[in-house]
Amino acid sequence: MSELDWSNIGFGYHKTDYNVRCYFRNGAWGEIETCSEETIPMHMAATCLHYGQEAFEGLKAYRCPDGKVRVFRVDENAARLQSTCRGILMPEVPTELFISMVEKVIRLNERFIPPYESGASLYIRPLLLGTSAQVGVPPSEEYIFLIFVTPVGPYFKGGFAANPYVIIREYDRSAPLGTGVYKVGGNYAASLRANKMAHDLGYSCEFYLDAKEKKYIDECGAANFFGIKDNTYVTPKSTSILPSITNKSLMQLAMDMGMKVERRPILEEELSTFEEAGACGTAAVISPIAKIDDLDTKTSYVISKDGQPGPVCTKLYNKLRNIQYGVEPDVHGWTRIVIE
Repeated sequence: MSELDWSNIGFGYHKTDYNVRCYFRNGAWGEIETCSEETIPMHMAATCLHYGQEAFEGLKAYRCPDGKVRVFRVDENAARLQSTCRGILMPEVPTELFISMVEKVIRLNERFIPPYESGASLYIRPLLLGTSAQVGVPPSEEYIFLIFVTPVGPYFKGGFAANPYVIIREYDRSAPLGTGVYKVGGNYAASLRANKMAHDLGYSCEFYLDAKEKKYIDECGAANFFGIKDNTYVTPKSTSILPSITNKSLMQLAMDMGMKVERRPILEEELSTFEEAGACGTAAVISPIAKIDDLDTKTSYVISKDGQPGPVCTKLYNKLRNIQYGVEPDVHGWTRIVIE
């Protein structure tokens, strides 16, 4: 792709050749279809438009130094989508169908997979939409499941670097017993205003406390939080946090490195005790946290004293990236080769 500057494409949408689609009608999933259209014909009364009956996922394909193309833990994305489907009453996409469509869309758009060491990868976006025309609130009877891809650069412009965060109390991303554990668009719409506030104040992202008591750490924007102290990897336990596949993987790698792992409520005041901390997710893998400011209490939790990523975050980041790119042995069977 000579027209794309792989090192400077940013994290945004770029048109590719094909997407893949599958329809749920009359109680069953149909055949996989290949499509070159970027638009979706949809009834104006579709349930996804009015009542938010939609779900999505995000994962990446990597061009590796051995020339192969790999995806990371695609089965976990399928399982998380199925959990979301159960939560908002949509038909589950079978794992086999999910994986088949992921592999097909990657192969169809192979020429858009960025080269190794370009800093870019192929972002994969599965999307499930309720399409029945309704003005009442019952679940849709028909659905479209589609997957498109786009090459993307690093989520943060500086790449793997320590970033400042700010606690925003005025807004909650999700309710304690609401849809926070599901990957649905409404949670992200609920974060837009707080995210803009954080950016306007010069921070990389907003930081949420729990919605019920405003005492415990919840999430860093749309990413999971983790802290490092006393050879322990600590991450919040909450009923309003999306279970991150990246966080799950980092917990396993931390244990592999001989660290303890704790998943528990974390009081805001505990931020001052962490030696390192990070936000983690598919887009950035790990975004190390330089500091977290609480503007209401005028407290600044400076985590990175020199403003640089800490040694544990760096080791975890490199370890996970090397597995994703096939550089280190995949002892847990996380990667899947799509193109030899």
